[in-house]
Amino acid sequence: MTEMQVETRSLADLSCREFAAELAAKRSVPGGGGAAALAGALGVALCSMAGAFTTGKARYADVEDDIKRMMGEAEELRRTLVGLIEADAAAFEPLSRAYGIPKKDPARARVLEAATKTACSAPVEMMRACARSVELLEEMGEKGSRMLISDIGCGAALCSAALKAASLNVYVNTRTLADRAYAEDLEHEVDQLLDTYVPRSEALAARVSDHIRGGE
Repeated sequence: MTEMQVETRSLADLSCREFAAELAAKRSVPGGGGAAALAGALGVALCSMAGAFTTGKARYADVEDDIKRMMGEAEELRRTLVGLIEADAAAFEPLSRAYGIPKKDPARARVLEAATKTACSAPVEMMRACARSVELLEEMGEKGSRMLISDIGCGAALCSAALKAASLNVYVNTRTLADRAYAEDLEHEVDQLLDTYVPRSEALAARVSDHIRGGE
Protein backbone atom coordinates (compact mmCIF):
# COMPACT_ATOMS: atom_id res chain seq x y z
CA MET A 1 0.00 0.00 0.00
CA THR A 2 1.39 3.38 -0.98
CA GLU A 3 1.51 6.40 1.33
CA MET A 4 -1.07 8.19 -0.85
CA GLN A 5 -3.47 5.25 -0.55
CA VAL A 6 -3.12 5.25 3.25
CA GLU A 7 -3.72 9.00 3.45
CA THR A 8 -7.12 8.61 1.75
CA ARG A 9 -8.26 6.06 4.32
CA SER A 10 -8.84 6.35 8.03
CA LEU A 11 -6.13 4.59 10.01
CA ALA A 12 -8.88 2.79 11.93
CA ASP A 13 -10.16 1.32 8.66
CA LEU A 14 -6.88 -0.43 7.88
CA SER A 15 -6.61 -4.17 8.36
CA CYS A 16 -4.51 -5.43 11.26
CA ARG A 17 -1.74 -6.31 8.80
CA GLU A 18 -1.88 -2.89 7.13
CA PHE A 19 -1.93 -0.98 10.41
CA ALA A 20 1.06 -2.91 11.73
CA ALA A 21 2.92 -2.23 8.49
CA GLU A 22 2.15 1.49 8.69
CA LEU A 23 3.28 1.52 12.32
CA ALA A 24 6.57 -0.05 11.28
CA ALA A 25 7.13 2.33 8.36
CA LYS A 26 9.37 5.40 8.29
CA ARG A 27 6.60 7.95 8.82
CA SER A 28 5.40 9.76 11.90
CA VAL A 29 1.83 8.49 12.03
CA PRO A 30 0.56 6.18 13.20
CA GLY A 31 2.92 6.13 16.15
CA GLY A 32 2.88 5.37 19.83
CA GLY A 33 -0.32 7.30 20.43
CA GLY A 34 -2.25 5.36 17.81
CA ALA A 35 -0.85 2.09 19.12
CA ALA A 36 -1.93 3.03 22.66
CA ALA A 37 -5.46 3.84 21.52
CA LEU A 38 -5.71 0.54 19.64
CA ALA A 39 -4.49 -1.41 22.67
CA GLY A 40 -7.12 0.26 24.83
CA ALA A 41 -9.84 -0.43 22.26
CA LEU A 42 -8.87 -4.09 22.17
CA GLY A 43 -8.88 -4.24 25.96
CA VAL A 44 -12.40 -2.89 26.36
CA ALA A 45 -13.59 -4.97 23.38
CA LEU A 46 -12.74 -8.05 25.43
CA CYS A 47 -15.03 -6.73 28.16
CA SER A 48 -17.84 -6.58 25.59
CA MET A 49 -16.98 -10.09 24.42
CA ALA A 50 -17.27 -11.45 27.95
CA GLY A 51 -20.64 -9.77 28.28
CA ALA A 52 -21.88 -11.16 24.97
CA PHE A 53 -21.17 -14.69 26.16
CA THR A 54 -22.92 -14.01 29.47
CA THR A 55 -26.23 -12.48 28.38
CA GLY A 56 -29.16 -14.82 27.93
CA LYS A 57 -27.80 -17.49 30.27
CA ALA A 58 -30.10 -18.53 33.09
CA ARG A 59 -27.17 -18.80 35.50
CA TYR A 60 -26.53 -15.06 35.13
CA ALA A 61 -30.14 -13.88 34.91
CA ASP A 62 -29.87 -11.85 38.11
CA VAL A 63 -27.07 -9.70 36.63
CA GLU A 64 -28.45 -9.51 33.09
CA ASP A 65 -29.26 -5.81 33.37
CA ASP A 66 -25.80 -5.04 34.73
CA ILE A 67 -24.15 -7.00 31.93
CA LYS A 68 -26.14 -5.15 29.27
CA ARG A 69 -25.29 -1.81 30.88
CA MET A 70 -21.60 -2.67 30.89
CA MET A 71 -21.71 -3.83 27.29
CA GLY A 72 -23.34 -0.57 26.22
CA GLU A 73 -20.72 1.52 27.95
CA ALA A 74 -17.89 -0.69 26.74
CA GLU A 75 -19.10 -0.25 23.18
CA GLU A 76 -19.02 3.53 23.56
CA LEU A 77 -15.51 3.38 25.00
CA ARG A 78 -14.35 1.13 22.18
CA ARG A 79 -15.68 3.57 19.60
CA THR A 80 -14.06 6.47 21.43
CA LEU A 81 -10.67 4.78 21.54
CA VAL A 82 -10.80 3.76 17.89
CA GLY A 83 -11.65 7.37 17.01
CA LEU A 84 -8.67 8.55 19.02
CA ILE A 85 -6.33 6.65 16.69
CA GLU A 86 -7.24 9.14 13.97
CA ALA A 87 -7.43 12.10 16.36
CA ASP A 88 -3.90 11.46 17.57
CA ALA A 89 -2.60 11.27 14.01
CA ALA A 90 -4.48 14.44 13.00
CA ALA A 91 -2.91 16.38 15.88
CA PHE A 92 0.60 15.57 14.68
CA GLU A 93 0.38 17.45 11.38
CA PRO A 94 -0.09 20.97 12.84
CA LEU A 95 2.58 20.22 15.43
CA SER A 96 4.99 19.16 12.70
CA ARG A 97 4.19 22.31 10.70
CA ALA A 98 4.72 24.46 13.79
CA TYR A 99 8.19 23.02 14.33
CA GLY A 100 8.92 23.90 10.71
CA ILE A 101 8.24 27.61 11.24
CA PRO A 102 11.52 29.58 11.14
CA LYS A 103 12.76 30.40 14.62
CA LYS A 104 12.98 34.07 13.73
CA ASP A 105 9.23 34.18 13.01
CA PRO A 106 7.55 35.99 15.96
CA ALA A 107 4.45 33.80 15.57
CA ARG A 108 6.38 30.55 15.99
CA ALA A 109 6.20 30.30 19.78
CA ARG A 110 2.46 30.97 19.88
CA VAL A 111 1.63 28.51 17.09
CA LEU A 112 3.91 25.84 18.53
CA GLU A 113 2.42 26.21 22.00
CA ALA A 114 -1.15 25.83 20.69
CA ALA A 115 -0.23 22.82 18.55
CA THR A 116 1.56 21.15 21.46
CA LYS A 117 -1.46 21.56 23.72
CA THR A 118 -3.65 20.03 21.03
CA ALA A 119 -1.25 17.11 20.71
CA CYS A 120 -1.74 16.38 24.41
CA SER A 121 -5.49 16.05 24.09
CA ALA A 122 -5.85 12.66 22.39
CA PRO A 123 -3.53 10.69 24.69
CA VAL A 124 -5.18 12.16 27.79
CA GLU A 125 -8.58 11.15 26.42
CA MET A 126 -7.19 7.67 25.79
CA MET A 127 -6.15 7.43 29.41
CA ARG A 128 -9.54 8.55 30.69
CA ALA A 129 -11.27 5.99 28.47
CA CYS A 130 -8.88 3.24 29.54
CA ALA A 131 -9.41 4.08 33.21
CA ARG A 132 -13.14 3.59 32.85
CA SER A 133 -12.48 0.43 30.83
CA VAL A 134 -10.53 -0.99 33.76
CA GLU A 135 -13.51 -0.35 36.04
CA LEU A 136 -15.81 -2.16 33.64
CA LEU A 137 -13.41 -5.09 33.31
CA GLU A 138 -13.29 -5.39 37.09
CA GLU A 139 -17.08 -5.48 37.29
CA MET A 140 -17.38 -7.87 34.35
CA GLY A 141 -14.83 -10.12 36.01
CA GLU A 142 -17.07 -10.31 39.06
CA LYS A 143 -20.41 -10.71 37.29
CA GLY A 144 -19.69 -12.19 33.87
CA SER A 145 -19.29 -15.78 32.75
CA ARG A 146 -16.37 -17.53 34.37
CA MET A 147 -15.69 -19.17 31.02
CA LEU A 148 -14.42 -15.80 29.77
CA ILE A 149 -12.22 -14.97 32.74
CA SER A 150 -8.96 -15.25 30.76
CA ASP A 151 -10.29 -12.69 28.29
CA ILE A 152 -10.99 -10.31 31.18
CA GLY A 153 -7.37 -10.71 32.26
CA CYS A 154 -6.15 -10.06 28.73
CA GLY A 155 -8.31 -6.94 28.55
CA ALA A 156 -6.87 -5.68 31.83
CA ALA A 157 -3.31 -6.26 30.62
CA LEU A 158 -4.00 -4.39 27.39
CA CYS A 159 -5.55 -1.44 29.24
CA SER A 160 -2.56 -1.28 31.57
CA ALA A 161 -0.22 -1.12 28.59
CA ALA A 162 -2.42 1.48 26.89
CA LEU A 163 -2.41 3.70 29.98
CA LYS A 164 1.35 3.61 30.26
CA ALA A 165 1.91 4.12 26.53
CA ALA A 166 -0.53 7.03 26.30
CA SER A 167 1.08 8.74 29.29
CA LEU A 168 4.41 8.90 27.46
CA ASN A 169 2.72 10.76 24.63
CA VAL A 170 1.49 13.35 27.12
CA TYR A 171 4.78 13.79 28.93
CA VAL A 172 6.80 14.18 25.73
CA ASN A 173 4.65 17.19 24.86
CA THR A 174 4.09 18.80 28.26
CA ARG A 175 7.83 19.02 28.85
CA THR A 176 8.11 21.62 26.06
CA LEU A 177 5.15 23.80 27.04
CA ALA A 178 5.83 27.35 28.12
CA ASP A 179 2.53 27.39 30.02
CA ARG A 180 3.85 25.46 33.02
CA ALA A 181 0.63 25.72 35.01
CA TYR A 182 -1.26 24.01 32.18
CA ALA A 183 1.48 21.40 31.81
CA GLU A 184 1.60 20.64 35.51
CA ASP A 185 -2.17 20.31 35.80
CA LEU A 186 -2.19 17.86 32.90
CA GLU A 187 0.76 15.91 34.29
CA HIS A 188 -0.96 15.73 37.67
CA GLU A 189 -4.04 14.16 36.09
CA VAL A 190 -1.89 11.71 34.13
CA ASP A 191 0.06 10.79 37.25
CA GLN A 192 -3.18 10.11 39.13
CA LEU A 193 -4.57 7.96 36.34
CA LEU A 194 -1.37 5.94 36.25
CA ASP A 195 -1.13 5.62 40.02
CA THR A 196 -4.76 4.52 40.33
CA TYR A 197 -5.54 2.41 37.28
CA VAL A 198 -2.29 0.69 36.33
CA PRO A 199 -2.15 -1.10 39.72
CA ARG A 200 -5.85 -1.97 39.46
CA SER A 201 -5.52 -3.37 35.95
CA GLU A 202 -2.39 -5.32 36.81
CA ALA A 203 -3.99 -6.66 39.99
CA LEU A 204 -6.97 -7.85 37.96
CA ALA A 205 -4.71 -9.58 35.45
CA ALA A 206 -2.80 -11.19 38.35
CA ARG A 207 -6.03 -12.42 39.97
CA VAL A 208 -7.08 -13.97 36.70
CA SER A 209 -3.69 -15.63 36.33
CA ASP A 210 -3.91 -17.03 39.85
CA HIS A 211 -7.42 -18.31 39.16
CA ILE A 212 -6.65 -20.11 35.91
CA ARG A 213 -3.43 -21.55 37.32
CA GLY A 214 -5.27 -22.96 40.31
CA GLY A 215 -4.21 -20.39 42.85
CA GLU A 216 -7.77 -19.69 44.02
